[in-house]
Amino acid sequence: MEMKCPAVCLVALALLGNFCDAQWASGVYMPQKPVYSKPQEPKPYEPPQQKQTFEQPLTWTYPQPPTPAPKPDVPFELRYPVPAATVAVECRESQAHVEVKRDFFGIGQLINPADLKLGNCGPVAEDTVAKVLVYESALQDCESELVTTEDSLVYTFTLNYNPQPVGGSPVVRTSKAAVIVECHYQRKHNVSSLPLDPIWVPFSAAKMAEEFLYFTMSLMTDDWQYERPSYQYFLGDLIYIDVKVHQYFHVPLRVYVEHCVATLSPDQTSSPRYVFIDNNGCFVDARITGSSSRYVARPEENKLCFQLEAFRFQGADSGMLYITCRLKATSTAYSVDQTHRACSYIDGWREISRADSVCASCEQLQSVGSVTSSWGTTGGANPPATLSRKIRDVSETQTETFEWVGDVRMGPISIADKPVA
Repeated sequence: MEMKCPAVCLVALALLGNFCDAQWASGVYMPQKPVYSKPQEPKPYEPPQQKQTFEQPLTWTYPQPPTPAPKPDVPFELRYPVPAATVAVECRESQAHVEVKRDFFGIGQLINPADLKLGNCGPVAEDTVAKVLVYESALQDCESELVTTEDSLVYTFTLNYNPQPVGGSPVVRTSKAAVIVECHYQRKHNVSSLPLDPIWVPFSAAKMAEEFLYFTMSLMTDDWQYERPSYQYFLGDLIYIDVKVHQYFHVPLRVYVEHCVATLSPDQTSSPRYVFIDNNGCFVDARITGSSSRYVARPEENKLCFQLEAFRFQGADSGMLYITCRLKATSTAYSVDQTHRACSYIDGWREISRADSVCASCEQLQSVGSVTSSWGTTGGANPPATLSRKIRDVSETQTETFEWVGDVRMGPISIADKPVA
């Protein structure tokens, strides 16, 4: 009896399970255990995109800086100056008679008689027709020195040339020089001697661009055909300078030189400094010193050429010069005026385009008359700024015309002495 009870219980449980499954008829939804998942984050809103297209493909590219053209072989030979025979002496019985040409260096530059002395004696006469200075001195005067040899008495004079700046400027175009003059006398009779070799007092581009515009400044040969391969000059030489604006994607342009200054170092604000072009294109060097510096006729509108007579700073040990010029360009559609001109002093102010009336204010600058003015040692306007573009008013209607301005420097240029005999 005890074994039958568990068997009956197992049968009862099986029947009960079948009874529960039978409660869900065929085709009737049987609930399942719900399954829960983590909610997804919402995606950000992305607006629809459209590819932009052009009717025609772009063909413009940013222009590259111009490649320097290869320099041709220039038929150039540096001409070294030869000593000029400008001193003559006649040894008389009791005095020395010395004649000196005012063109002391043979370069066409007449010296100031007050700058040339025989010892401490000035000239006693001048031949204005032949342009000759005459000096006479007793053998023991004018700081002469006597040297006695076994056969001769030698009286030695020193002809001292000490140039002073002209017109209040700080520059000179001739150098200090000392020429020894000797008179030899034998114990029994006198003879004349020729002048001896002189004893000298010793003296020890660029490219700017903005908006596809380039300024250059170059030294040229005497015929203006080639760029000069040498920066060596001598006092009395003419320095030929070519400035040019290279234009790309511009209307035709005309270039001007607004301001030029010479210094001993690349710093254009250093001292001493000499402004030889000032006041918007006035070539004041010839007006101050009487030189042959001037503009020459334009070969092209975008070029401007000028010649500068070589000089050196008074008292400077170095013969090196740096030249810094402010250049500007504007459209050729606008005529020259008082701020856009190239005026030279040739028996009066002359503009290279023959519009001489625009040069009137050049002489007004000269009337300042002070060494510390814009013609003096401090020189000209304030130091130029970097390349920029300005707006110029050209009519009563205030039409806007763009003007490009830039600074170009070149050097060092070597200025050597001119020998004299």
